Amino acid sequence: MIPAIFLLISASLAGAQVTASSCPPEALPPTPAQVHEGLKSAKDRGFLWRASKDGRTSYLYGTMHVAKLDWMFPGATVAQALRASDTLALELDVLDPEIMKRFQEAIGPRPDRLLPKALIDRVRVQLRAACLPEQLLAVMAPEMVAATLSVMAARREGLDPAYGIDAFYAGMARGLRKDVLSLETPELQLKLILGSTTEDTAEAVASALEELEGGTAAPMLIRVARMWSEGRISELETYEQWCDCLKTEADRTTMKRMLDERNPGLVSGIDAIHAAGKRVFAAVGSLHMIGELGLPSLLSKRGYQVERVEFKP
Repeated sequence: MIPAIFLLISASLAGAQVTASSCPPEALPPTPAQVHEGLKSAKDRGFLWRASKDGRTSYLYGTMHVAKLDWMFPGATVAQALRASDTLALELDVLDPEIMKRFQEAIGPRPDRLLPKALIDRVRVQLRAACLPEQLLAVMAPEMVAATLSVMAARREGLDPAYGIDAFYAGMARGLRKDVLSLETPELQLKLILGSTTEDTAEAVASALEELEGGTAAPMLIRVARMWSEGRISELETYEQWCDCLKTEADRTTMKRMLDERNPGLVSGIDAIHAAGKRVFAAVGSLHMIGELGLPSLLSKRGYQVERVEFKP
C-alpha cells in the first residue's frame, strides 16, 4: 500500500545516506551494461490485464514501488504490451522535473506539527539503524521521515524504492517515443500521508515506529515483493486477510483512502485517454487491481472486455 510518491525518495536522498561497512549498499542507477543484460534476460513479473473497447486494446499492469535491480526490466510479454501502446499512464511520472519540484516543496518540515521529544528520539534511533542521516528531520515532515524508514526497511534484501518499476518504465517509454502521463498529482498522494493535525502526525509516526521496532516492517515488505515477483495473484487477492494491517478502525479508514477512494479517479483517467483514441499502458501499484473496486473490475463496468494475461514460464 505504498503510493508512487515514494519513488521520489531515492532522488531526494541522493548522497544523503550514511556509508559504513554495516550499512546496506546504496542503490545506484544501473549502468548501460546492466540495462542491456537486464533487458536481455528479464522475466515477466507482476500482474497484467488486457482491456479492450471500441476496437482498441489497452493494458493494466500492477507494479511494485519497492523492488530489486533486476526486477526493473520488463519481460517479453510486458515489454510487448508497452510497445503496442501509445501512452504510458502512471500514478506519477517520477521523471517529470515539475513533479519532483512540487514533491520537494511539499515534504518540508512543518513548525505547526511538532512531535513530543520521546517520539522524535525513537525516530532518531531508527534513522541510525537504517544508516540514514538524522538531518532528515530538519528537511522532511515527520510523517515523511517515518514513511521513508518504512519503505526502506528491506534494503538489506536488495529492495529499494530506487529500483521501483514505474521509474524504469517511464524512461523506457520515453526511449520508445511514447507519451508519458500522470494520473494523479504529488499533492493528492502526499495528502494521504501528511496528517491534518498534530495528533494525526503523531499517530502516523507512532504506527510506523511500532512496525519498525517490532521487526514486522521488513518481513511484510519482503513478502509482498516476492508475491509480486512470482505473480501470485491469489495471494494478492487475499491481501487484507494476511497483511495484519486492518486491526483498527483507523487502519481500515487508511486502507480505504489509499486504495478504494483513489481507484475511480485512476480509472477515469485511463478511460479518458483510451476514449481519446489512444492505446494505454497503465502501470499502477498492484493493490489497486484487486476486488470489486479494483481497476480491472471498474473498467469492466465501463464496458471494457477485461482479461488477465498469464505469463508463460
